[in-house]
Amino acid sequence: MGPKAVTTARKLFQLPGSFEMHRGGVLERPVIAYETWGQLNAAGDNAVLIFTGMSPSAHACSSPEDPSPGWWEEIVGPSRPIDTRRYFVICVNSLGSCFGSTGPASVDPLTGQPYRLNFPVLTLEDVANAGMLVVKNFGISRLHTVVGPSMGGMTTLAFAIAHPGMTRNLALISTGARSLPFSIAMRSLQREMIRRDPAWEHGNYVAGAGPITGMRMARKLGMVTYRSAKEWDQRFGRERIGDEHQAGDAFAPDFEVEGYLEAHAQKFTGQFDANSYLYLSRASDLFDVAEHGGAVTAGLAKVRAERVLVVGVDTDILFPIAQQRELATGLDALNREVHFVELPSIQGHDSFLVDMDRFRPVLEVFFAR
Repeated sequence: MGPKAVTTARKLFQLPGSFEMHRGGVLERPVIAYETWGQLNAAGDNAVLIFTGMSPSAHACSSPEDPSPGWWEEIVGPSRPIDTRRYFVICVNSLGSCFGSTGPASVDPLTGQPYRLNFPVLTLEDVANAGMLVVKNFGISRLHTVVGPSMGGMTTLAFAIAHPGMTRNLALISTGARSLPFSIAMRSLQREMIRRDPAWEHGNYVAGAGPITGMRMARKLGMVTYRSAKEWDQRFGRERIGDEHQAGDAFAPDFEVEGYLEAHAQKFTGQFDANSYLYLSRASDLFDVAEHGGAVTAGLAKVRAERVLVVGVDTDILFPIAQQRELATGLDALNREVHFVELPSIQGHDSFLVDMDRFRPVLEVFFAR
């Protein structure tokens, strides 16, 4: 994995003492990477916390310290829906990730060696609780909003359940109360692709090397689930790759869609740690609101937010629109002020990253209050 250049925008917070994990195990003095934008007001009530999807860093938008575009550049920033002139925005890199936060590639201070597979079982509850400690470090007693797309949406739910009353509002985007069997099956295949690569070496690969082929395959399968069949058809059709790209391989890619997947796979393998991928992927599968009360309705009853935005896309196959309806209906039945929006986008699960013409107005209206 090629490390991304560290900028002054990235801050590191060392969690105090021992951090007890939700499913057992302890991390000693783990670190959480985060970035901030805007200023905390005198009342301390304008803070917005962002939990990311599985693969992004904390770099949600550009700043003077790091002018490179962030993964949510059109949503976070001055004059954008999450307006950094109005809000103090904190985005955390998930515990277990590889962009500054403690994860499997980090050195265990007790052994002086990388954790690798000795890293404890990771859950989204752990990611949420680590984020809570970052918030507390700023002296914030109550957040304005916690927002998360995809895996970040489930982490947002975990946060709201574990820390009721800690936020006035929630924004749950392209997410669900738990992963469905289809999503679990796809992620399970991705994990197997990585683990079946001999270069994985049972998690003991050398930093900078590792299961490149397995990661490429896993990313390609992931990309297929992030978009819709309708978009693939409209975007690529049956366009062919020119003969000059065949390079003498009898089974080299024939179609443009194959080249697109390969380009994304190559980019990803140079950025992300394989063991982090395994841990975060499984954490997404393990999360279930029903485990916090015996049923989804009981788990949602622990959410004390006053207003909740729930947004989904009609072509999302990873978190189908029925899952957002379930959240909206369940929270509405608990007399929360729920704003449910179903968007007609052909770009599937990744719409919250790419279909800004549809997502931006929805978030703009919600954050205007």
